[in-house]
Amino acid sequence: MNDNFSDYRNTVKTLKIGKHLFDAIYIHQSTFDKLPKELATLILKTAEQFAISDNHWNIVKFYKRDFKITFLNYPNFEDDSYPALKNSQIVDLEKQTTRKSNYSKSENPPILHRKETFVNESHPLFNLFKEITKEGEIIGLYEKTNRIGFKQNWLRLIKSKGYYLDQGRLKPLTEKPINKQQAVTINGKIQRHKTAINRHQLSQPMQALARHNYLSGAYSVLDYGCGKGDDIRELEAHKINVIGYDPVHRSDTKLSKKDIINLGFVLNVIEERTERAETLKKAFSYSKKLLIVSVMIAGQNHINQFKPYKDGIITSRNTFQKYYSQGEIRYYLEKILGQSAIAVGQGIFIIFKDKIEEQQFLAERQHIKRDWHQKTQRQLALKPKKIRKDFIEKNIELLTDYWQTTLELGRIPANREFEFSAQIRQIGGSHNKVHQALLNYFGETIFKESQNKRKEDLLVYFALGMFGKHKPQSKMPESLKRDIKAFFPNYKQALEEARNLLFSVGNPQIINDACHTAYQTLNAGIMEEGHHFIFHQQYLGELSAELRIYIACATQLYGDIEEFQLIKAHTRSGKVSLLRYDDWDKKEPLLVERIKIKLRELDIDFFDYTGEFEPMPLLDKGRFML
Repeated sequence: MNDNFSDYRNTVKTLKIGKHLFDAIYIHQSTFDKLPKELATLILKTAEQFAISDNHWNIVKFYKRDFKITFLNYPNFEDDSYPALKNSQIVDLEKQTTRKSNYSKSENPPILHRKETFVNESHPLFNLFKEITKEGEIIGLYEKTNRIGFKQNWLRLIKSKGYYLDQGRLKPLTEKPINKQQAVTINGKIQRHKTAINRHQLSQPMQALARHNYLSGAYSVLDYGCGKGDDIRELEAHKINVIGYDPVHRSDTKLSKKDIINLGFVLNVIEERTERAETLKKAFSYSKKLLIVSVMIAGQNHINQFKPYKDGIITSRNTFQKYYSQGEIRYYLEKILGQSAIAVGQGIFIIFKDKIEEQQFLAERQHIKRDWHQKTQRQLALKPKKIRKDFIEKNIELLTDYWQTTLELGRIPANREFEFSAQIRQIGGSHNKVHQALLNYFGETIFKESQNKRKEDLLVYFALGMFGKHKPQSKMPESLKRDIKAFFPNYKQALEEARNLLFSVGNPQIINDACHTAYQTLNAGIMEEGHHFIFHQQYLGELSAELRIYIACATQLYGDIEEFQLIKAHTRSGKVSLLRYDDWDKKEPLLVERIKIKLRELDIDFFDYTGEFEPMPLLDKGRFML
């Protein structure tokens, strides 16, 4: 075989062991007993011929297209999670030449990944190697393999995911020990009070609360770390029961429990980890219903512009900032509080103390608000009804209101679900009788459509709930219990249907087909077969349950999407992009923000086009509207 490339190539092709790449196969020294005799003999004879001693190699690379082999030395193969290459020697078997490379003094040597693929399952460390690989897969380190072959690139990638290496194992940056040497490099005392800013509108977390109807006046609010109190003044002007506390600006506030606690951009200005965790716990202890937490989100390029200090940075004003990634802050909140953290925006999370309130929130989040009024009017125009027309028209305003509530729920409302239920019973005898009269008047088609849409809303809610621990039916909001009774044989069946839907979302072909169907049904948007479907956010409720779950899985990572006009569903790569424009009413609105949510890596990329990048105009806006 020493001089026969054809025999060598054919033998290499038969190998079942080792790490198989497009152009080569790598095997560890421990697998020699599994090699074909010809290859094992070739390795030993070549090593002897070119004086390559046993302690100068432990990995062999077989080329698939060239008559070459490479002897690689990773001296810490078994000890390091991602061992570095010390030296290598390529042998050209055809030309009988050799070339050596030495990386022993390199700051950025090549490194190995997926060590379990180099050895057999009988290797004593095989399971450990698999665990190490699995850790990296979970946080998305292997998404782009062309970027991970060298040590410094690998370490930067790990840090960008919010992790660091501790004795070879991945751990969250939030748990990284403080570098004591950095703790004495600042000039003077940290100026926390300088982080308070003046606002001319509600802060982002308060706007998130308003979107979810938590600032209607029914809930009391404590702004814990209120700064100069701009949010408080705005809420007070709207007659909301609110108090504020700040250690600098409102230190004399008498604290008491409130329905909602806002911890807005506080954690990121506390330089001491212990104090940071205690502040979070204390804020949560004051909440009756929920705690909303917000922090600063930034990428590594932004962070690198500043002087590092402890686990954050020091600004030019001597203020401390701890920047997070979206995944990092979620992990931190859940670890410290032991509760689920629900994303409602970039760096904004809600943690519910009232678990029934939490389920109500999550269910309502998937309850799409549809325009049933216009559909009802179109139905009437097509099929006018005369049955009990006098009864309907005599009470048209009340009954139309009741009918809209029925369509919104997809079922007959309970007494508590319609404000004027007593009047309905008074004029019609019962909800059921009035419902039958309205079916005859408006037609059953639109009601059946509302039933199907509402059932899809519930399936999306239950499917997303599979990521956490499902609550027993006895602990559910009453409205959700009524929904289960109306749309499913039982709770178990509801979960089974949702589970099947959720699993289907992992099939790229199903997502591609769902996008294609949506494009044809809506007759709007842009469909690139096998790649993506872009549509306007207002049509989200018209999509199939599979596609809605796909989008909802992404928005669970990011939060609310109301401010984004366009949604881009990538059909093959497991990604969803959100696109926000400066003024959608313009003929050619400008793209100002893009969010790319990577489901498989549980990671998010943020792109801001209002700075150094020139915003791109949307030239074909008409394609996205019916």
